[in-house]
Amino acid sequence: MSARAKTLTGWAALLAAVLVCALGGWSYAAARGDDSLAYAKSRDAALAAGRSQLARLNSMDGTDAARIDAGLDGWLRATAGPLHDQLKSTRTEDAASFRTAGTSARGTVTDAALTALDERGGTAELIATVEVRVTPRTGAAGTERKRFEAVLERTDDGWKVRALTAIPVGAAT
Repeated sequence: MSARAKTLTGWAALLAAVLVCALGGWSYAAARGDDSLAYAKSRDAALAAGRSQLARLNSMDGTDAARIDAGLDGWLRATAGPLHDQLKSTRTEDAASFRTAGTSARGTVTDAALTALDERGGTAELIATVEVRVTPRTGAAGTERKRFEAVLERTDDGWKVRALTAIPVGAAT
């Protein structure tokens, strides 16, 4: 191969590399400013927070007063709006009820999906199935399966549960 052919081959390879880099940069810039990508990130953040908050709201360590207080604090951190206000106003009664029962529960979200997301309004709607492992003070532990519909609200501290509705596990139609 002649010196001229080697030079032309080198320039062609360099031009191809520059073109590939330019296309990669353009593609990255287009994706970075993509509204659908931002929407997907917001959806994923709301879903992850909703799953975490629902698990927290279905969990309680009822073995002693300090753990019950910590659990109720967790419930308040997981909520906003009317649900937060309701839990705050019934906290004393809830604590007494848990101390009397001595029951512990651990919720695990087995499946969840957002059914609506309003980025501008800062709200989302979530449906979820939760498996709750209940351990009474005496007796055998058991597992309950529950379904919920939740309204989430974006706050300065992230997504919180604003409203929570239990969906009955319906009879076959």
